[in-house]
Amino acid sequence: QVQLVESGGGLVQAGASLRLSCAASGRTFSFYEMGWFRQAPGKEREFVARITWSMGRTLYADSVKGRFTISRDNAKNTGYLQMNSLKSEDTAVYYCATRTNSYGEYNTWGQGTQVTVSS
Repeated sequence: QVQLVESGGGLVQAGASLRLSCAASGRTFSFYEMGWFRQAPGKEREFVARITWSMGRTLYADSVKGRFTISRDNAKNTGYLQMNSLKSEDTAVYYCATRTNSYGEYNTWGQGTQVTVSS
């Protein structure tokens, strides 16, 4: 199985940038895609962005399009989420996750990293 560990969260001012990392270990050759999700207090978890591991095809939620960039370094087995022009509404716990195909559930999740944006 794949194990995921997020890092890079913190407290920043509105307009600042952060880069989140998601380090994968284990059977990394078996997963098809890595996604980023976030959950704010009192709200449902929402999709942020995803990237296919082999070809690097990306998809973004409308709320972050143009501000966030997802990428991956296959050699390092690590995914990234570059977050620019951060807003207070971006405050949430951010999770990375993987799935083994294009249609199934995200079946492996990291522990999450807190991002707090002060206004």
